Amino acid sequence: MRRLRMGMIGGGPGAFIGPVHRFAAELDREIELVAGVFSSDPDRSRSAAAQYLIDPARAYGSLDEMFAAEKAREDGIDFVSVVTPNHNHLPSARAALAAGLPVMTDKPLTATLAEAQELAGLVASAGLPFGVTFTYTGYPLVREMRERIAAGAIGTLRKVVVEYPQGWLSQPAEGKQAEWRVDPAQAGAGGCIGDIGVHAFNLAEFVTGQKVKCLLADLAAVVPNRALDDDCAVLLRFANGARGVLLASQIEVGELNGLRIRCYGDKGGMNWKQEEPNSFLQHQADGRTEVVRAGDASLGPLAASFTRTPGGHPEGYLEAFANIYRDFAAKLRGEDAPCLLGIAEGLRGMAFIDTAVRASNAEAGWVDLNV
Repeated sequence: MRRLRMGMIGGGPGAFIGPVHRFAAELDREIELVAGVFSSDPDRSRSAAAQYLIDPARAYGSLDEMFAAEKAREDGIDFVSVVTPNHNHLPSARAALAAGLPVMTDKPLTATLAEAQELAGLVASAGLPFGVTFTYTGYPLVREMRERIAAGAIGTLRKVVVEYPQGWLSQPAEGKQAEWRVDPAQAGAGGCIGDIGVHAFNLAEFVTGQKVKCLLADLAAVVPNRALDDDCAVLLRFANGARGVLLASQIEVGELNGLRIRCYGDKGGMNWKQEEPNSFLQHQADGRTEVVRAGDASLGPLAASFTRTPGGHPEGYLEAFANIYRDFAAKLRGEDAPCLLGIAEGLRGMAFIDTAVRASNAEAGWVDLNV
């Protein structure tokens, strides 16, 4: 079985997420980064190629150049990964699909809901595999929680509390990674809600198997003169009647990457923290609490199949990211990938961002979430 060849769009010098995609894609030796448009500046693109240890002749200055050159090669790329700021997601994915290439894109799907709807149409027309890297769905124990909840482990879902606190934007933005995230021209309509709030939203739907029906949002730009929100509180109502609370903030000083989800039903509850990802708590209605650990014999076959090390040997962010690329590789080979999230989930994420921003700006009360 040959390795799948990946082309990257974005991820040039100074990028955070580009190297993460590369490490994750290559971890299981199923995928190899071989080419890319790492920057619109050809010199910077070649500099990135040196960093990624790939042939500098396959570091291109434009999408058209890469697609034409790679199509002419016997060992050309099999798919592209889009790791740019949000405003480049749609044009990059559009060009790749037009070139007949499957696409993996970073979240959020696009900069706006209208762009996401356009992209959904393009994906449907192209009929090609399409994935979105909602990173935290790759953790084996998150997948275990999803399986247990679907099997009735906590009974009927009543309440979901999902939090994503960070503190790195508590001061005026400085540096490449911060500046584009607070710029509406690059990030889109949502700031914190689009950067990390959408992760929390996606995790809540992924783990519980329930869709958010409507929401009540309070979004604020706390740092003076900031154009986009940096602090968010959203009440959720799920399709089955369950209530939810989503908190996302990038101005909570001292917080790092504290994503956490708690799910409660009429028979029990579950509690998982991203900063301590190798265990979760499962509570029973009679007062008992089970600590479920990565590598446990109690894990189901799905979670076990995505666990690489024995219990007590921690796995984390890069391994979770790699699991998503493993899913995508399976999809490209025509195999089953039940946890791979694609255009539908990406579109729901954009609908969530759009609805939260509109609801907060209009002080409109409860607003239906319509894709």
